[in-house]
Amino acid sequence: MEILVCIKRAPDTSENEIEVNSDGTDIERDDLVYSVNEWDNYAVEEAIQIRDKIGGSVTVVSVGDEEAEDVLRREMAMGADKGILLSDDAFEGSDGKGIASILKAEVEKRNYDLILTGAQADDGAGQVGGILAAMLDWPYASLVNFLEVVDDNKIKVGREIAGGNQEMNEIDLPCVLSIQTGINEPRYVGIRGIRKVASLEIPVLGADDLGIAPGSVGESGAKTKRQDYFVPELGEGAEILEGSTDEIIDKLIELIKSKGGIK
Repeated sequence: MEILVCIKRAPDTSENEIEVNSDGTDIERDDLVYSVNEWDNYAVEEAIQIRDKIGGSVTVVSVGDEEAEDVLRREMAMGADKGILLSDDAFEGSDGKGIASILKAEVEKRNYDLILTGAQADDGAGQVGGILAAMLDWPYASLVNFLEVVDDNKIKVGREIAGGNQEMNEIDLPCVLSIQTGINEPRYVGIRGIRKVASLEIPVLGADDLGIAPGSVGESGAKTKRQDYFVPELGEGAEILEGSTDEIIDKLIELIKSKGGIK
């Protein structure tokens, strides 16, 4: 099975104190520590596990600048077979549809059976996987937390739905799936693995290589634009109800009554 995993270089929230810049147009990025987007790491691990069970190869792809090569190599050290960097000045400022358009152009040049993305990236929109699937006219499932290959034509998918429940479906291949955290435990990447892939070539493809009109992507092609960044004002602290279960229930009822929620 030929699997493509879309990954992104994102600020590492465990290593950074995120602050909005002075004019409110972006976050302060100068001193940020970057790593692979957390959700994407689970997608890569799942792809590797599928390959190890049934054969095939795993390719990781990223849309970004030359620094995105670092996260591609990290995932190759983790076990991905190949990496591809989609990089061009024309891609700068692309919105979700623009990113999906760039990825679509790469997908159509190869023969992939399965495309995995993280459920969402650092902007929280969670849209690229779904848009990519729509552009390709492939089946799609989001928030996937279980995968099992049925045969060459179908894959069994479990996805997280409301109320902590799980929905199970069989989906035709090829398809696009957005992977939820917790589906697996991503393996540790050691120094030896990173050194092993340090000299491997990673193709860099631009707009001309992909047959993309520069004006159709990037900031000029973006239909969605960020207007403002801000830190929400802190509200009053939460009230913690203490006591036995019955006491807490009585206190909660009185509190709701006092707020006009029930009479």
